[in-house]
Amino acid sequence: MKLKFTKMHGLGNDFVVINCLEENCPDLAKQAAYLCDRRFGIGCDQLLIIRPSERADFKMDIYNNDGGQVEMCGNGIRCVAKYLVDHGATSKNELAIETLAGIIRPRLVDGLVEVDMGEPILEGKDIPTTLEGKILNRPLAVDGHNLDITCVSMGNPHCVIFVDDVSQAPVTTLGPILEKHPLFPKRTNVEFIQVLGPAELKMRVWERGAGETLACGTGACASLVAAVLTGKSQRDAVLHLKGGDLQIRWSEKNNRVYMTGPGEEVFTGSLEIS
Repeated sequence: MKLKFTKMHGLGNDFVVINCLEENCPDLAKQAAYLCDRRFGIGCDQLLIIRPSERADFKMDIYNNDGGQVEMCGNGIRCVAKYLVDHGATSKNELAIETLAGIIRPRLVDGLVEVDMGEPILEGKDIPTTLEGKILNRPLAVDGHNLDITCVSMGNPHCVIFVDDVSQAPVTTLGPILEKHPLFPKRTNVEFIQVLGPAELKMRVWERGAGETLACGTGACASLVAAVLTGKSQRDAVLHLKGGDLQIRWSEKNNRVYMTGPGEEVFTGSLEIS
């Protein structure tokens, strides 16, 4: 059968979006790694599948390019919200989208998408890690490196490390080791953060199941929370990622994190799949 798709990206973090709202889609979970493959498939960091929801306006399933399903993707949900509005699937500017991390609420504002990412999770066992309590600047020796890690969940696990120069950070060497470290029973995303000022951070990210990507929305949110908790940032800051900038705000009033950034459509097409 021919599968219609839309290629999108959020700051270079790229996605294949499949609309299963009306069409009877096959079991795409088994096809995820193939569709994400940059040589044999379409090519992307994550596959995003839009489905009907009984609990919200829509449902979003997310698969990394290794074929594994994950809870949440901040750049991805911005793209899905933009897709739904631009393709006439809804007349709303504020949506409720069901994910494995709960119901997330994006809204379109002046061509960008602001997402209420919910409250950060700071308890170690809930992130999850094998540790109890908050994990703030906790020493960890890995592969000859003595690190200080801060862990946060934004519906998915993140390990944040502050460095002097992010351009020299060992993202591709330590990233995969930390991703699968025994400390993280569901693996983890890994962020390397350079503090440029109280309202400006620079970030590189190793994404769980995807490798180094140009941007990670949940990672940017987790990194701001980590920076605030360790006294390195104020609650509203711009994060410079390899693919562009995100504005992140951690509200003192309601403890929720808000992310604002773009979602861009690149092209549409169809692919023959079995």
